[in-house]
Amino acid sequence: MIHHVDGRTRPLGISLADQDEAQLGGPASVLVRQKREHIRLDRLLDELRATRGAEQDRVLISIYRLVFPHEFAEESVLWPVIRRVLPDGEALTRQVEKEHQEVNELVTRLDGEHLDPSERRQLLDRLVTVLREDVRDEEDALLPGLQTQLSVSQLRRLGVAWELVRRTADATAPRRVQTTSRQCPGRFADDRARQPARPVRGHRPPFTPVRASAGKRPATPWRTPPKGSSGCGARV
Repeated sequence: MIHHVDGRTRPLGISLADQDEAQLGGPASVLVRQKREHIRLDRLLDELRATRGAEQDRVLISIYRLVFPHEFAEESVLWPVIRRVLPDGEALTRQVEKEHQEVNELVTRLDGEHLDPSERRQLLDRLVTVLREDVRDEEDALLPGLQTQLSVSQLRRLGVAWELVRRTADATAPRRVQTTSRQCPGRFADDRARQPARPVRGHRPPFTPVRASAGKRPATPWRTPPKGSSGCGARV
């Protein structure tokens, strides 16, 4: 069962946690793909709290390997669409971006500092809390909102795009990127794909979402622009 933390974003539609695979558009739908990974994350977070020492480190690395590509694919593929099709999409995605950034900061401290056991436990507890808040916000607000605006075929095409970006991120183990501006996710993903693989420990996800143009609603979801294209938000 997914643990949802009470009281942050208002629900939009029916939570993903209360819908089955058929209601969410079938196996290819981005909603089903997201929910599956959320369930896997929830189990890993339970393991993290139940383990210690080397076994806990193993679980933590498994969480990194799941979360970082997942969140990069969200911000590259889903956020531009959500910002366009939902009236409050900008505010909703901004809230989740803050959660992603806090995950970054917590992982930096866990990997880069000499911590006594009590400090480490506090950081791990906060990591679990933030990740579960992130799941709650996505499953109760962002993704149900997206579901109300897109057709099943659109959700499936978006799912394929999300999966392709997630797999690329998983394979390349991205370096940490600091940016003060929002970039085109297609160009950024292409740049990341040329980076050499790096160890998971110390792995930092680059979060660089794109701001959708005001007042525009796409008929279909975003996809990565073809090579040589300078535009963002191309349609499938």
